[in-house]
Amino acid sequence: MTGSYYVPVLLAAWLGAAAAEGLEQAAPPVEESRVQPMTASNWTLVMEGEWMLKFYAPWCPSCQQTDSEWETFAKNGETLHISVGKVDVIQEPGLSGRFFVTTLPAFFHAKDGIFRRYRGPGIYEDLQNYILEKKWQSVEPLTGWKSPASLTMSGMAGLFSISGKIWHLHNYFTVTLGIPAWCSYIFFIIATLVFGLFMGLVLVVISECFYVPLPRVSSEHSEQDQRPEEVKGAKQLQDAEEEKDDSNEEENKDSLMDDEEEKEDLGDEDEAEEYEEEENLADGMDEERSDANDEGALQERSVSLEELEPDEAHSATTQEAVEDSLRQRKSQQADNGP
Repeated sequence: MTGSYYVPVLLAAWLGAAAAEGLEQAAPPVEESRVQPMTASNWTLVMEGEWMLKFYAPWCPSCQQTDSEWETFAKNGETLHISVGKVDVIQEPGLSGRFFVTTLPAFFHAKDGIFRRYRGPGIYEDLQNYILEKKWQSVEPLTGWKSPASLTMSGMAGLFSISGKIWHLHNYFTVTLGIPAWCSYIFFIIATLVFGLFMGLVLVVISECFYVPLPRVSSEHSEQDQRPEEVKGAKQLQDAEEEKDDSNEEENKDSLMDDEEEKEDLGDEDEAEEYEEEENLADGMDEERSDANDEGALQERSVSLEELEPDEAHSATTQEAVEDSLRQRKSQQADNGP
């Protein structure tokens, strides 16, 4: 009974295994992908030849929509004489920082180490025309500090790689170990402070190792050299003060000389005025004397006129009229003169 029971079971198991092998043989083989994954260790391959790179993330829906088109583009890469690669930004944050990827998906064209950003759709026809028609020649290349091979982008790659490691560590704490998120934040804050203090200590030690103190003799020589310089500076200050004093004295002397000259000019003017006044007084005295003489002469003539005859008296009156006119002219001239 037991032997007859196990025989059908064994037959059924053998038939099931044979059917499974037949199905595996009948299933079409999975085609190998022509897209080459790029990492921080092999990304320098794009520095030679012509390449097209795609930056994606597994959780990105837009990236998933272009996967089939990108695979088709990679299959025809041999006919287009181009290599096709892809970069997972979750696994390779350093490369995303080197190319400064901010949106997903992101496409780049590389030709002999010169990189350009492809901003068209990730459709096979557009990608093929971009290569065949050489539309990349009309796109401005990434040169200078923007080039992925530059020193600045290498530093950016290091920062992105460190941030990626911190993010993975944070996920390990919160997801794998089940630690609350705030505990993880406190841990990173403390770690940052400790790391900063450690780096400061390392810098102090390095400075102490490379700093060579000056010998004491040289310091004494430097002090002795500084003393003559201080003496020279004091002498220069004294000379400057003496020059200022001399200039002030000269200015005072000049001002005194000017005052004396002004006083002399004023004295000369006063003397001239006094001299003019004396001359005017002398002229007045002379005129008074002449007037007195004229009056005396007139009195003598009036007496003589009384003794003269009428004809002679007439002639005398005419002479008096002439003399009166002369006196008036003199008086007018005297009035106008001063």
